Amino acid sequence: MYRIENIPLSLKNARIAVSALFFCAGFCFAAWAARIPVIQHKLQLNEAELGLLLLSIPVGLMVSLPVSGIVVTRYGSRPVAIFAGIFYSSLLPFLGLASAIWQLVIALFLFGFAGNLLNISMNAQGVDVEDGYGRSVMASFHGIWSLAGFTGALAGMLFISLNILPFFHFLIVAFIIWGIVFSIYKKLPARDIHSDSQKPILARPDKNLLRLGLIAFCCMVCEGTMFDWSAVYFNKVVRASAANTTLGYTAFMSTMAIGRFTGDKLVNRIGRMHMIRLSGLLIFTGLFLTVLFPNLIAATIGFLITGMGVSSVVPIVYGVAGRSDKVSSGVALASVSTIGYLGFLFGPPLIGLVAHQLNLRWSFSIIACLGLGTTIIAGMTKTLRKEITK
Repeated sequence: MYRIENIPLSLKNARIAVSALFFCAGFCFAAWAARIPVIQHKLQLNEAELGLLLLSIPVGLMVSLPVSGIVVTRYGSRPVAIFAGIFYSSLLPFLGLASAIWQLVIALFLFGFAGNLLNISMNAQGVDVEDGYGRSVMASFHGIWSLAGFTGALAGMLFISLNILPFFHFLIVAFIIWGIVFSIYKKLPARDIHSDSQKPILARPDKNLLRLGLIAFCCMVCEGTMFDWSAVYFNKVVRASAANTTLGYTAFMSTMAIGRFTGDKLVNRIGRMHMIRLSGLLIFTGLFLTVLFPNLIAATIGFLITGMGVSSVVPIVYGVAGRSDKVSSGVALASVSTIGYLGFLFGPPLIGLVAHQLNLRWSFSIIACLGLGTTIIAGMTKTLRKEITK
């Protein structure tokens, strides 16, 4: 049992502030994801062209990864998180303004760059708060991210139903995020516990970090597929009505949020390794259900199961990586993210190219098989057995 009443008020406030950062990140990305079909129609893109266009985001992510680790280590995660939160949301309106493919490519590249800068810095903040609690709380942060994604998807459905242009939708979201960041920045943890000037800034990841990265890779391929292609899948394969094209994304985000809010308790009860193994099986089951029965009800259920499977993998991996005894937390997180975000790099174009040659159902079958990778690799990763202590 954990004695919550002994936790200092400053640490509780820090947890709320870090949670707010995760909300901003999820709400911002969901705003973009909800309007992908509209922007695809606006620019007259087929599936292959959309897949290549979406590659701009993970390219921006990959370019920012080494920069993020170095910047967070040298300047601290708090100032980087504050800057990245403002920068990330400020790019949204430019996505809505883009009237040519090259303009959207540039905007998406910067969007990916800023998004990962925020991702690395806020996860480093999360590791510091988790250490203060002396138990797993990282999944709850990612649960806030998922809840924000669910909220953002619902907001997207509302804006679409009201025929509000993406630019005005994105501008409203940006204003909300700016307000949140300015209201919580003073409460964020000021010191990074796992940063050490004596540890190398540039270092080759050890075997444990590599395996954690591969687990993240398998999960992020599936997660990226849901973000970028769920609405398109419901539109093209399920043939849902215009109002229901985001239903799959909403279903996925809702169970991913629920799974993350309950994930900390399950991790503490059954252990990290068993949790990740179970997660891989759920991802596989959910996606194959969607492929085998591409109707509105079955596909929605499949996306619900997939969301539950995806929910705990990344929080567990990031929490373990952030405590590396080889490199500082920012560098370790960046190293694991570099491997993991290759899933975002290869996932969207793989879906688009396979769909163009065959169909989207074949694409989702491949992603389902990759989901099992989390189950297989977890058994080979010893650091997943580590306990969190104050």
